[in-house]
Amino acid sequence: MIPVVSGDIDRRRLLLGAGGLGLAGLAACATEENVPGHPYQPAIRLEPVRASLDRLFDVTVCLRPFRAAGPRLDVEEVGGARIVHNYGHGGSGWSLSWGSSTIAVRKAMEQSPVSVAVLGCGALGLTSALLAQRAGARVTIYARDRLPDTRSARATGSWTPDSRIALADKAAPGFPALWEEMARTSFKTYRSYLGLPGSPVEWSDRYYLSDGPDDPPAGRSPPGGLDFADYMDFIRDLSPAAEALAPASTPFPTREVRRASSMTFNIADYGHTLMTDFLVGGGRIERREFNAPAELASLPEKVVINCPGYGARALWQDDSVTPVRGQIAWLIPQPEVDYGVLYRGVNVLARRDGIVVQMLDGGDMRGYGDANETPDPAEAREAVTRVAGLFDHFREPAA
Repeated sequence: MIPVVSGDIDRRRLLLGAGGLGLAGLAACATEENVPGHPYQPAIRLEPVRASLDRLFDVTVCLRPFRAAGPRLDVEEVGGARIVHNYGHGGSGWSLSWGSSTIAVRKAMEQSPVSVAVLGCGALGLTSALLAQRAGARVTIYARDRLPDTRSARATGSWTPDSRIALADKAAPGFPALWEEMARTSFKTYRSYLGLPGSPVEWSDRYYLSDGPDDPPAGRSPPGGLDFADYMDFIRDLSPAAEALAPASTPFPTREVRRASSMTFNIADYGHTLMTDFLVGGGRIERREFNAPAELASLPEKVVINCPGYGARALWQDDSVTPVRGQIAWLIPQPEVDYGVLYRGVNVLARRDGIVVQMLDGGDMRGYGDANETPDPAEAREAVTRVAGLFDHFREPAA
């Protein structure tokens, strides 16, 4: 998942690595003073990430369910049951979950059902179940896996509401407005999860590092790639604008540093909070796997909110769902590290349950159409090694 930056800076252009900046380049930058034209900036002191291979404790893979037209939110009848679809959010599942599920639950409750079934226990399933419960329905989640074993649990955990959400030329004319509604609803709902024990949702600073304008645009799709929709201009007011920093005021040994703030989902805590809220509210979770839509006729509930994520491709024979593989290398958590970095095409994000290290080379086309969920240890080692020099050469920032 790709970090989101607000302001007048191109979102994908900011996803830059430090190009060919090697250890010699790092050392050469280490004595730079505040660059001319920058106002005085107080020193920013950060603890370095201990980016060494012996601290790599896990490698996980997630398949994002991308649909060129955007998420499926229509309604159909199957075996006497009303099916409300809620899947196909690409890399925006957590970010848009409350807004998308609000739309799905509104459709599910049109006939005031006493009970509602939800298929899936990931980001969309849990939020749909909670909202249906709050609307007055008895809710049962039917799923093969509980949240810790779902693909949703292997997401990056960043606020990225338009990450691979649709193709610009395939989405319906009214979709941008619908997307904005979902994004704003979700953003407002996340406000209620800030400050809770365990910090399920919190704001963190992200630093975008570059050694100059000639750095390769690591976050941009290569020539000939698909034109993924970019809707962030619609919600620029929701997040602080990115700012350029005087490099000498930071510990980063690069020539350009930009800082933005974004929401982080600490999915272990956040997911546990959602599950607890649902169960305390009287919800039920039943382990069950469906292989064909006709099997839904056996459910006692006659209104079903369908949130299978990538599983919709097989269950509903929906070939419009394209897998987008994403891999995360996990470093042992460091409580003293509370920020994120994008450097040389690698995303580093400190979460409470570990430090995410994720290769982003290739931009939105990276992993597109790849349904392989087997971890790649070589990619994980390359990602960690690529950022190790950055943190090894942290310097004392100038006051």
